[in-house]
Amino acid sequence: MKKTLKMAALVLAMSTALTSASSGATDAALFTPAQQGRIGEISADYLVAHPDVLIEVSKKLQARQQASQQQAYVLSVLKAHRLLMQLDGVPVKGPSDSKVIVTEFFDYECIACSMMAPVMEKVMAANAGVRFAFRDWTIFASRYPESTLASHRGLSIYRHQGADAYMTYHNGIYRTGHNEGKLTAEDIETVATTSGAAALSDDDNVTSDRMIENNDALAEMLGLTGTPGIIIMPAENATADNTTVLPGVVSEQVMQQAIARAAGG
Repeated sequence: MKKTLKMAALVLAMSTALTSASSGATDAALFTPAQQGRIGEISADYLVAHPDVLIEVSKKLQARQQASQQQAYVLSVLKAHRLLMQLDGVPVKGPSDSKVIVTEFFDYECIACSMMAPVMEKVMAANAGVRFAFRDWTIFASRYPESTLASHRGLSIYRHQGADAYMTYHNGIYRTGHNEGKLTAEDIETVATTSGAAALSDDDNVTSDRMIENNDALAEMLGLTGTPGIIIMPAENATADNTTVLPGVVSEQVMQQAIARAAGG
């Protein structure tokens, strides 16, 4: 194994040397054309014989890219901290004086959000002192009108019936198992009725559309590329060390670790 790693290091070193040699126009070449050709042959033969090296290098590059993307997300979130803390009209559950805020950008038509919903339920049950904010980001609306319809219904329920009714509706929609175009208007109304929803009005829809537009603008500002987009950070004194952005489905354990960091644990 050590021999393999040493050879891999040699291959990478030779590649770096070749790159350096080609980039220095005024410097003498480190290797002659013949030597460069031979090095290329050796490198190619070795990588063909040891494909595991390429896999390992690929994993390391992917990890670096993910770390770089996480840093970019966190930087954007920190710049937008004040906007994320503006929760007027945003469905929230949890104490208003909570030191930790968990924000989820979601779409009711999103299958990944559906997978994340039961995880979020468990995390919420285990963290009564944390405040959870749900921001409708209807990225599937252009394909599935039920995306907007479901958001209108949920936001109206929150305004008129409160947080508990909203969570019943929110989780109820995901429990239908219908998404990616399979969610129907009948599904939405059935779940809304179970949640004690009042009838929708035109004013409700206008208010909801404004909220959705604001969430869309905020998500783009943060650099999010899809749903779910989960942000876990302190309500005050947020830093790169205590702020986490989770773009996609994660485990309950990952969520708990991020909450602990945000709480200073």
